[in-house]
Amino acid sequence: MDETDSSTTTTGLPSDRGGKDLGVFMPMANGGWILSSTTPTLDGSYAYNRQVARLAEQGGLDFIMAMAKWRGFGGHTEHWRRSLESQLLMAALAEATQRVKVWATVHTLLQNPAVTAKMIATLDHISGGRAGLNVVTGSFKDEFEQMGAWREDVDHDQRYDLADEWVQVVKRLWTEPTVNFDGRYFQMKDCQSDPKPLAHPHPFLVCAGTSPKGMQFTVDRMDAIFLGGSDLADLTAKSRQAKAMAAASGRSIKTYSMINLVLGDTDSDAQAREARYRDGFDEGAFHGMLRAYGFLDAEIGKENAFTRKARTGFIAEHVVGAPATVSAHLIRMLNECQLDGLMLIFPDYLEGLPLFSAQILPRLRARFPERA
Repeated sequence: MDETDSSTTTTGLPSDRGGKDLGVFMPMANGGWILSSTTPTLDGSYAYNRQVARLAEQGGLDFIMAMAKWRGFGGHTEHWRRSLESQLLMAALAEATQRVKVWATVHTLLQNPAVTAKMIATLDHISGGRAGLNVVTGSFKDEFEQMGAWREDVDHDQRYDLADEWVQVVKRLWTEPTVNFDGRYFQMKDCQSDPKPLAHPHPFLVCAGTSPKGMQFTVDRMDAIFLGGSDLADLTAKSRQAKAMAAASGRSIKTYSMINLVLGDTDSDAQAREARYRDGFDEGAFHGMLRAYGFLDAEIGKENAFTRKARTGFIAEHVVGAPATVSAHLIRMLNECQLDGLMLIFPDYLEGLPLFSAQILPRLRARFPERA
């Protein structure tokens, strides 16, 4: 696309004018975000994702984001076995759109920072300055072990030390003519990467690091953090904590959360859909997900708060109801939790996105208007 067609802000952030940033978590792997055989079919295909991207743009949303996935969870649904590559997908969707921000995902254990710097700068030029990057430090052992990329010598906190060096290198390559870097994990010698990204000061950076070490890394290096909580009070506490930590470091950070919207014509209709999805729960995929999250086989059968919640089949937090009910819940989330935005998931994107754009988004924009 022509770069002059972009509505990129001078900072490269999703919005500089107030309001809330609202985007879509792209369905780039089969099965979506519910472990069930009775959900609408999400095949993870490019054709489906292109439709979703265009609906997001036409509907007035701010960004689209694709995760990076290298191995599925199994089960009789073979959940997430078929997935598209994140950076290539977003480059293609940048050509299929003109305004919406396009955020890809990279695992710092898998990809050299100089390679990523070049790829995201390329995405930024393709999109006319709309690129963003979700940085994942890499905690899914089975995904990396299958390709010989898992590092037993790097524990949880050390993965954030590695990521910290990684991000420093990427940012410097985006802004400096040449980079020399002698770190514990990465070494660069007269390393060059041109052209530089169009977005200033750099493409948008986001991470979901919520452990003490992960949150410190995120508030120090990123533009935004994805947060979840056991309830709204917990989410509020985490959002306030992240903002306070950033302020203490002389920075600011945006706080986002993601949520799956189960919509219906009425509350009872939406509740019936949720019940149908739960009826198709894929136990095998559930066990595969727990193994991917680091649970041992002996732990998988034990009941705890995490497994009880995950046993619903919903990978992300979800809200159920008619548009008015869901609107009220989202407004409450954004307001009480002091969130700067939401990333949305739908059981059926082709049905849910237009409904959201027509009946929910106007209420959110009215409640949280952009400043002129």
